[in-house]
Amino acid sequence: MKKSKKMVALVLSTVMTMAMLAGCGTKSNNTESKDTSNNVSTESSDKEYSIGIGQFAQHGSLDNCREGFLAGLKEEGIEEGKNLTVKYDNANADTGTAGQIAANYVANKVDLICGIATPMAQSAYGAAKDANIPVIFTAVTDPIRAELAKEEGSPVGEITGTSDKLPVKQQLEMIRKILPDATKIGIMYTTSEVNSETAIADYKAAATEYGFEIVEGAITTSTDIPLVADDILSKVDCMTNLTDNTVVSGLPVILSKAKEKNIPVFGSEVEQVKIGCLAAVGLDYFELGKKTGVMAAQVLKGEKKASEINYEIFEEGNFYGNTAVAKQLGITIPSELTDNAIEMFDAIEEAAN
Repeated sequence: MKKSKKMVALVLSTVMTMAMLAGCGTKSNNTESKDTSNNVSTESSDKEYSIGIGQFAQHGSLDNCREGFLAGLKEEGIEEGKNLTVKYDNANADTGTAGQIAANYVANKVDLICGIATPMAQSAYGAAKDANIPVIFTAVTDPIRAELAKEEGSPVGEITGTSDKLPVKQQLEMIRKILPDATKIGIMYTTSEVNSETAIADYKAAATEYGFEIVEGAITTSTDIPLVADDILSKVDCMTNLTDNTVVSGLPVILSKAKEKNIPVFGSEVEQVKIGCLAAVGLDYFELGKKTGVMAAQVLKGEKKASEINYEIFEEGNFYGNTAVAKQLGITIPSELTDNAIEMFDAIEEAAN
């Protein structure tokens, strides 16, 4: 009987020991589960992204858009060299090249494509829409006419972005204040750029209100610029620029020819004023790009789909002037403009190649 009691005690002791070990094992498993959960969360927050940035042409305003775009992403925790890989290409104002760039991004299966300027945005969306790759555009004057958005402003698919609609009336008012006796304004534009056709129409509609007539000159490629510039400059009191990518890329040629005839050229943004335009009421393209980068971050993080974000229009312009150009032309910029200028330049920078 005593032996039986000893056996029972031994069995009970063994069972209790096993139970304690099991309990410790359970606690260990719970801790491991929490660690795994934390690791998943960390991996999610440390996700790496790849994007393609296609820029249609090389000039200051579009460069500012690109820099602002990356700054907007960085502000949202997505930074090149840390958790972001960027493939950047410039189409050099060639629509065929823009198409090749976009196709290459799709082939490389990037997470998102940024199309800077209308032709690049169109190429990007055309290539990406069947590959389920979202597109974010910037510096697109008329997204609806470019078929990148619907009439009510909503996206046509997985695409959205920012529009740089020109502050046309502000620009005309500014020109009238600087040149009170001018009657004819020349504008060059590229026939293949939808954004330019829209801007020309806006200028024509508003010009008579300020006592101006618009003299337009159409080009198809940059090689047309010298001849068309000569023709326009023989007919006008001044010229003003659009955000036409081909024309802006050839702006140094236009400025040189206008200088020979002592005819003022007005810009459409600050970078053009830096390199020799007299003045501009223009947008801040860095801020335009930055806003676009914030939009892109929402899409990359999965917070929203591109199709859930309506595009935004930036159209309130700031005044910029160049006193060195004014001195060359023998023109005084009214104090009511200079006093409210965002920036005045007293030298002419050499245009970047």
